[in-house]
Amino acid sequence: MVFKRLLGSLGIGGPSVDTVLDPGPAVPGGQLTGQVHLQGGSADCDIDHISLELVARVEAELDGGEREGVVVFDRVTVGGGFRLAAEERRSVPFSVTLPWETPVTELYGQPLGIVLGVRTELGVAGAKDKGDLDPLTVGPLPVQEAILEALGQLGFGFRSADLEYGRIAGTGQQLPFYQEIELTPAPQYAHQVNEVEVTFLASPAGLEVVLEADKRGSLLSSGHDALTRFTVGHHDSRDWNAEVDGWLRRLIEHRGAHGAHAAYGHGDAFPAAHGAHAPYHTEHGHHDDHHRSGPGVGTAIAAGAAGLAVGVVGGMVAAEVVDEIGDFFEGDEDED
Repeated sequence: MVFKRLLGSLGIGGPSVDTVLDPGPAVPGGQLTGQVHLQGGSADCDIDHISLELVARVEAELDGGEREGVVVFDRVTVGGGFRLAAEERRSVPFSVTLPWETPVTELYGQPLGIVLGVRTELGVAGAKDKGDLDPLTVGPLPVQEAILEALGQLGFGFRSADLEYGRIAGTGQQLPFYQEIELTPAPQYAHQVNEVEVTFLASPAGLEVVLEADKRGSLLSSGHDALTRFTVGHHDSRDWNAEVDGWLRRLIEHRGAHGAHAAYGHGDAFPAAHGAHAPYHTEHGHHDDHHRSGPGVGTAIAAGAAGLAVGVVGGMVAAEVVDEIGDFFEGDEDED
């Protein structure tokens, strides 16, 4: 869906902008392509710049509770330096590289409840206005999909996904927030953990996989969080079911680090956020000659994602997430 807005800073009769993304999901570290369509107003004007901002709805744990807001996590200038005649129509194609840590918004075509957007800023004669906002769809990298597929085949189910403002200590995280995918435990682990959370931190070199288990208490001990991290390559070929099952066993059997789950960060969006993830025990994955088992698209992960389409984000059904993204971001701008 496209959201168009007349440039208010220029008044009635100013130019308008309509950004159209090419169809299909992008992937982290991949290209985002499309065109910015301009419609001239009632008079000629100079277009100083056309910039695209990548924005995300994120959550932060603050002393006063949880807060939601919008974070700009990338900004690229894709055009400008020309004169737009009155009533002229002009299209500016673009191709920009997404950050490697861009969150995944869908799995097997089913939305996960993550809200991302591409916001277009038009600079005209020294004035700036954010003239267009479009929802951004991002699919998983092959290695991310393989790991999620393995979790599904092992019996884990999708519960929810969100973006947490802050940084994970001991990792190569670049963005000011990270994505958590929350899973219900597989039957063989249900007596030991309440849920498992997965975070992917991609980079050109590979993928850091951060796992956190909310462990159940017993008669002799209280419940606690167990955390660990593993590193894999983008083109690793493994028996992912066996690999991921081994990770989980090491995590749940107390071989990972333990600590409180919190976030810290800096910036204008959530300046009051404090704390940090506990340090992680690092396990570097090895390469072997095993191959991933069959595609198994109808796993518990896919079923959970399909269930998400019924509604999970703020009581909105998946179709409404797209409809409401403009209102959400525009509301945040009004607060600023």
